[in-house]
Amino acid sequence: LSVVSTALPVPKVGEVLVKVGAVGVNPVETYIRAGTYARLPVLPYTPGNDLAGTVIATGSDVSGVSVGDRVYSSMSISGAYADHALCGAQHLHPLPERVSFAQGAAVGVPYATAWHAVVNRARSVAGETILVHGASGGVGIAAVQIARSRGLHVIGTAGTEAGMAMVKDQGAHEVFNHTVEGYEDQIIDATQGKGVDVIVEMLGNVNLDKDLDMVAPQGRIVIVGNRGRIEIDPRKIMSKEAIVTGLALMNVPQNDMKAIHAGICAGLESGVFNPVIAKEYSLSEAPQAHEHVMKSGAMGKIVLIP
Repeated sequence: LSVVSTALPVPKVGEVLVKVGAVGVNPVETYIRAGTYARLPVLPYTPGNDLAGTVIATGSDVSGVSVGDRVYSSMSISGAYADHALCGAQHLHPLPERVSFAQGAAVGVPYATAWHAVVNRARSVAGETILVHGASGGVGIAAVQIARSRGLHVIGTAGTEAGMAMVKDQGAHEVFNHTVEGYEDQIIDATQGKGVDVIVEMLGNVNLDKDLDMVAPQGRIVIVGNRGRIEIDPRKIMSKEAIVTGLALMNVPQNDMKAIHAGICAGLESGVFNPVIAKEYSLSEAPQAHEHVMKSGAMGKIVLIP
């Protein structure tokens, strides 16, 4: 990764030019940089889709977005790791004044992923118990806030005392340390032995077998993150008639994505959703940000400030 100077992009039909105030860093960008992702771009390539900033120009046939608007993006045409970025108008969403650009850059992928997991894939309903397994990162915090706002009983895990305190502050009813031996039993005990109805799993290759022990009969496990292989006993799924599913935002139809961001925008505007920033890096410090985002013990979202 290196910073270079290029000509300012010019928006074409349906495109918008945004002066970037902050950029969200996601693990997927490290996979692309390393060449291990399923879909690799043609080089040279500017990473990133999550950004927040101000609209400074629009192409023709653009509606719903005007010069001067504060926006966040869920996808970028030219790449978000820049001081200016082209975005399709349909991928820009209003950013309330109460939300900073750094917070806005933490919305796109994390909150859309969390919403899709909690609402669409898990089909959770008010009154159910949900476990956010790894709740102190960007997606985890979003999942806690979304689940709590929809009337679920929220259990979270984190790997440090500070992380646990933060997850509690974000609305989790109970929080456990997933580095402590036997924490799975503590979670089952917290449900009076029933198990949790829904699990949002951030590291499937480490935790999926544990999830199958903790999930309730007819429960659902949604795998959001994975970094390798794991051996499981399918009988655990059979005996509980559980459902194990995954998600990838690139598979979400545009109409469904529009509905996801409508829900997110409502939560940002009302104050129910509040992205948490772990650390801000300069654009030239993107390599360090990539190292940071892959470390355990997350405490919110990593962002770049151009």
